[in-house]
Amino acid sequence: MGYVGHRQALDVVLGGLRRMEYRGYDSAGVAVLDGAGALTVERKAGRLANLEGALSEHGLDRFAGTAGMGHTRWATHGAPIDRNSHPHRDASQRVAVVHNGIIENFAALRAELEADGVEMTSDTDTETAAHLVARAYADGPTAGDLPASVRAVCRRLEGAFTLVVTHADQPDMIVAARRSSPLVVGVGEGEHFVASDVSAFIEHTRQAVELGQDQVVVISRDGYDISDFAGEPAQGKPFTVNWDLSAAEKGGHEYFMLKEIEEQPEALANTLRGHFDRGRIILDEQRLSDQDLREVDKVFVVACGSAYHSGLVAKYAIEHWCRLPVEVELASEFRYRDPVLDRDTLVVAVSQSGETADTLEAIRHARDQKARVLAVCNTNGAQIPRESDAVLYTHAGPEVGVAATKTFLSQIAANYLVGLALAQARGTKYPDEVAREFAELEAMPAAVQKVLSTVDQVRELSRDIADSKAVLFLGRHVGYPVALEGALKLKELAYMHAEAFAAGELKHGPIALIEEGLPVVVVMPSPKGRAVLHAKLVSNISEIQARGARTIVIAEEGDDTVRPFADELIEVPAVPTLLQPLVSTVPLQVLSAEIARSRGYDVDKPRNLAKSVTVE
Repeated sequence: MGYVGHRQALDVVLGGLRRMEYRGYDSAGVAVLDGAGALTVERKAGRLANLEGALSEHGLDRFAGTAGMGHTRWATHGAPIDRNSHPHRDASQRVAVVHNGIIENFAALRAELEADGVEMTSDTDTETAAHLVARAYADGPTAGDLPASVRAVCRRLEGAFTLVVTHADQPDMIVAARRSSPLVVGVGEGEHFVASDVSAFIEHTRQAVELGQDQVVVISRDGYDISDFAGEPAQGKPFTVNWDLSAAEKGGHEYFMLKEIEEQPEALANTLRGHFDRGRIILDEQRLSDQDLREVDKVFVVACGSAYHSGLVAKYAIEHWCRLPVEVELASEFRYRDPVLDRDTLVVAVSQSGETADTLEAIRHARDQKARVLAVCNTNGAQIPRESDAVLYTHAGPEVGVAATKTFLSQIAANYLVGLALAQARGTKYPDEVAREFAELEAMPAAVQKVLSTVDQVRELSRDIADSKAVLFLGRHVGYPVALEGALKLKELAYMHAEAFAAGELKHGPIALIEEGLPVVVVMPSPKGRAVLHAKLVSNISEIQARGARTIVIAEEGDDTVRPFADELIEVPAVPTLLQPLVSTVPLQVLSAEIARSRGYDVDKPRNLAKSVTVE
């Protein structure tokens, strides 16, 4: 985050970092310009609280300026220790830089600097940028011109990066640049901001400007100026943030994740709102005609992590509604296996942040192959939507907890809308059928609210099994992606060994893992909607129970046939089969969060993880 204005910069920057700490919490640091030629820096490994403690210990009066910047780090180059924490400075201590992303050619740049006698004080790629900016500012065609110096350095850098730069000689400006990494400008009265996320400055302004690819912005108290890396004037995209500070605060909850689990009915309703008008499914940004959609003969869903699991659910819906083949791909593998794509291929890219590096590279590969791209995203104006042919925003609001909850359910709902839009354009569903499916979707927020009102049983169960060494998850049909998501949540939050299997595979190897007392979570299909699969899964539960496992069964209300085989029965509302993940996922979110709490872990900030993965 960077700030220039009329307030004490340290207070503004620390407030912004608190709201963005979910993006990285290996270390934190600040730099403040005092207007008299002094650049004061403090940085500390660990959580932001460590930095705040160091600031108090060493004296806050050193940070009296009204321009400054800060950073919370998720380590890429260099271990998370004090000397690798940002900001990084040049040898003269006059330039300071914070950086997100990876400078891929940093080794060559570092070798060049060291050959010139520069002594590096960290293991990071970021420090090279500080020395390069200082050298460009001191000598050559950009001497004395900080924005031009930053642009010259950016032209030399390879990779994905956001840089924020200050110089003690220029106390009234901050320069920031972006390539394939998020950066927004906040526009206030007599003050301006730059940040990775609008949550950093939402306390002070809702007016923001989205920067484009390979752009540099200079902020001052009185305004901002945008150019491209070549120095040519450029335009950003202004927008207004449609949520307020309270949406990014805990609201009385111990953890953001618990608050965000409870916000899921509202997030679902917001995702669906406005997308059915005059009998038709409407996307947010539609640059694909019905004819384009009719020509689609194959769909790829590309995503990472929880978003990938939402794509697995989408496969069942799109194939069922549209009679189109659907492949779901991990974005990190997609372009490396040379997938078969052409103009009649639709690639659905699912990303909460809209900046996920692997997914971004996947859609760029798809567009190179002339495929059409539709983005499902929770962040307005992010890079993935900008590079797509159509966009559906999930409107889940800010999600601070690192483990996806409300954004996951919103992605599932949005993927259903994509499926209905395809079915509508292709004529595989009549208008009244599309209307009926959408009406069933509109009933889901109330169903999720009902699940949330009955989770005390899950909390008690979580505390009871918190000491288990492992947990297995089983599912069939759309229950299988739910099982995968449940296992992922438990790994992320509680650091437990957790595995998910399609229940039909149990006898093909995984049953060897069953032992006395092992918790096994089973996501049951509906006995009405998928009666054949239900009967088969009941047999699976009987088999694992006979071998001493502790069976925890998620089943729809009134499913009495499964009760004799469940050591713990968690009931969810009866809903249409394809929509069941929206209710059956919720108990697994609560289960994982409560197990993590019982084991003494920070639910919002699981180790080694960051919210937005903007590097490959």
